[in-house]
Amino acid sequence: MKQCTHADALPLPEPRPKNETCPECLAAGTHPVQLRLCLECGHVGCCDSSPMRHATAHHKETGHPVMRTFEPGESWRWCFVDHVLV
Repeated sequence: MKQCTHADALPLPEPRPKNETCPECLAAGTHPVQLRLCLECGHVGCCDSSPMRHATAHHKETGHPVMRTFEPGESWRWCFVDHVLV
């Protein structure tokens, strides 16, 4: 089973969210479907079910590997590099 090679290098404590919603969606006038929190820097972006996919775009622009859901009641994490749940 493939494992994430990046989770051990994440900052502790977890970074504070920079926003409560996706700022790129706000600027574009679109509505995020689900939100994701970058565990490297605290950027909040919309998920791949949203029209603009800003969380994935953030990963591609920065190389930050791991995000977690920013939805109430959820706690899963995803590694973009290793393509696995963390």
